[in-house]
Parts: sequence; C-alpha cells; structure tokens
Amino acid sequence: MADKLKLVLAVLIVVGGIGGFYYFGDKPDLVRVATLLAAGALAVAVAMQTAVGTAAWEFAKGSRQELRKVVWPAHKETVQMTLVVSALVVLVALFLWFVDWGLLKIVRALTGQGS
Repeated sequence: MADKLKLVLAVLIVVGGIGGFYYFGDKPDLVRVATLLAAGALAVAVAMQTAVGTAAWEFAKGSRQELRKVVWPAHKETVQMTLVVSALVVLVALFLWFVDWGLLKIVRALTGQGS
C-alpha cells in the first residue's frame, strides 16, 4: 500500500512539474525547464523508494552490464554493410518502379486509355 501511495505521489509530482512549466510561461525558458527537471528528479527519487523503482534500477544495471558485452562492428564492417544496404535499397526501388510501370501499362491497355 505504501508503494502505491509513493508511486501516486511521484505521478502527482510530475503532473505538478508539467503544470509549473506552463504556469511559468512568461518566465525565461531556463526557469521553466529547471522546474520540469526538478519535478522529474524529485519524482524519480520518490519512485526509487518503492519495490518497482528498485526493480527498475536493477534491470537498468543488468542492461548496462549486458551492453558492455556487445561486440561492436569495426569501422570497415560498418561502411561495407552500409554500402550493401544502400545498394539493395536502390535495386529494390528500381525493381518496384519497373513493376509499377508494367502494371500501369497493363491497366491502361485493359481499360483502353493507352492509345
């Protein structure tokens, strides 16, 4: 029950921050954004005190560890794959243009518009 109340409080803080952003509409943008960021930080701090918040934090930490295990492609591989994808996009575009052109000719011939 306490976790639900904390989450509701976090949502209300975010809503208050959004309201403050529009309430300070005549103030400089720095004040408006600072109000929004402060409300967001406070809401996160409140939400982190719940079981859902700690589970989300553990998930983020695990995701970061898994991201470190990723083997990223080298620059040469990236360039080669980009060129292959670009060439295939052009080839598929030409193929679809040819099919569209052929279907247009067939439809015009069938409907008598291609004189």
